[in-house]
Amino acid sequence: MKLIDGKFIAGEIKKEIAKETAEIIDKGLNPPHLVAIIVGDDPASQTYVASKEKACKEVGFTSSVYKHSEKITENELLEIIDFINKDDEIHGLIVQLPLPKHISPDRVIQRINPLKDVDGFHPENIGKMVLSLPTYLPATPYGIIQLFERYNIETEGKNCVILGRSNIVGTPMGILMTRKANPGNSTVTICHSRTKNLKEICSKADILIAAIGSPEFVTADMVKKDAVVIDVGIHRVKSNKTKSGFKLKGDVKFDEVSKKCSFITPVPGGVGPMTIVSLLRNTLEAAKKLAY
Repeated sequence: MKLIDGKFIAGEIKKEIAKETAEIIDKGLNPPHLVAIIVGDDPASQTYVASKEKACKEVGFTSSVYKHSEKITENELLEIIDFINKDDEIHGLIVQLPLPKHISPDRVIQRINPLKDVDGFHPENIGKMVLSLPTYLPATPYGIIQLFERYNIETEGKNCVILGRSNIVGTPMGILMTRKANPGNSTVTICHSRTKNLKEICSKADILIAAIGSPEFVTADMVKKDAVVIDVGIHRVKSNKTKSGFKLKGDVKFDEVSKKCSFITPVPGGVGPMTIVSLLRNTLEAAKKLAY
């Protein structure tokens, strides 16, 4: 078994982005500028946005966070997005999900200028991804693709099973893995809560991507010998073995599954750091399109 070290790979990509950003600044141009909008006080969202801020500083980007009360109306939020869309000094915009129930995430995402949609969720960017046209790829699937690339993991002709069909991970991941590209060219099965014979399907996968949102859902008897296992899940689970009283776990039962597979991502330190660095990569590309 070989551990896929997402933290290390993300660090290498950050160095590449920082070098390119320094060259941009040396030319007298403004660095890429990423804005994050956060609504409400969700602790997980605040932690994630803070990690994005930190990553931006590490590579020389400008980073701004617009924090708003959960009482903000949908129209008020849309007006803020309109304002940012028109600001030429802002290159990338993300709206942290989830949003309060009275705000439609679809309306919010569709209001973002597709050229500033560095999360890659706008329908225009999703459509371009489906057609294999240049665009911003959703950050988590993009990060996984980069891990396959940097670890020289063969995907062509492989049987790829994806657990989960969300618009953020499962569905775009399936599209990327079927594209005529490298990485890609896989035969993909997307499984979900209504899938029958789930264990049997998973046990035939050469590549298993778990994004089902359930702690340690994937056990050793669901995994083919020498499969590649990518664990997208991250859960704070109570533990009496840590000082904090909690331990981070993924969607995969690591101790069991790692004994059977050829490659596996850990939690933490696997897919998570790659998600953030992919967002940085998209922001750099946005700045090139809009300003340089």
